[in-house]
Amino acid sequence: MTPTPTATTAATPTPAPTPAPAPTRALSASRTTATAARVLRQLRHDPRTIALLILIPCVMLFLLRYVFDGSPRTFDSIGASLLGIFPLITMFLVTSIATLRERTSGTLERLLAMPLGKGDLIAGYALAFGILAIIQSALATGLAVWVLGLDVTGSPWLLLLVALLDALLGTALGLFVSAFAASEFQAVQFMPAVIFPQLLLCGLFTPRSNMHPALEAVSDVLPMSYAVDGMNEILKHTDMTATFVRDVLIVAGCALLVLTLGAATLRRRTA
Repeated sequence: MTPTPTATTAATPTPAPTPAPAPTRALSASRTTATAARVLRQLRHDPRTIALLILIPCVMLFLLRYVFDGSPRTFDSIGASLLGIFPLITMFLVTSIATLRERTSGTLERLLAMPLGKGDLIAGYALAFGILAIIQSALATGLAVWVLGLDVTGSPWLLLLVALLDALLGTALGLFVSAFAASEFQAVQFMPAVIFPQLLLCGLFTPRSNMHPALEAVSDVLPMSYAVDGMNEILKHTDMTATFVRDVLIVAGCALLVLTLGAATLRRRTA
């Protein structure tokens, strides 16, 4: 009897499991600064945007001073408030358009496909525009106080602090609303919806206590109201008051909250 040969089956090698990608940390200093550097390099090649960011608030303050040339006390009463409002408006406008351009061009899509956290991306944008906000606020404050003669009772450095926080708030609002616009024109259209109501209700034109109770209640939840209140505290008091600290903390907290909401609007659409 012929022995039946034993069949030998070659063992098929089992492919090694693909290692899972390392989780991206929520926030990294190196990735944040790299994002900020990229945004600043792009802005460097857009001098019109830089001019809008840095020079327009100074030009508006200069015009306002000589509109009230015969009534310098009027400039003193509203100049400080507008010193905070102008940076907020310009930073909102430029940030919303610049961020929307990157959303629609696919730049954000490609960045989010990389090991880059949403927190890194939003913090990088905020850092880049925040650097410009520091320059803008410093120039506007120096022009108003030391060139145009804005008379304030408190420290000009506190004026600069509030102006800077307002500019950062405008940056945060611009990053946030860019998620809801489909074109640059729509981003501009958000200004009447987001900025103008705050401008009317912030107490610039009349004290908020003189408004209709319903409007006063609405103004109590708008961050620009506390920016104007903080500026008025500097106009009236030589020292930092508890009300001023409250106003500053509210503006800073609103900016941080809106930045967090802006990070939540970022979505990866690619696999």
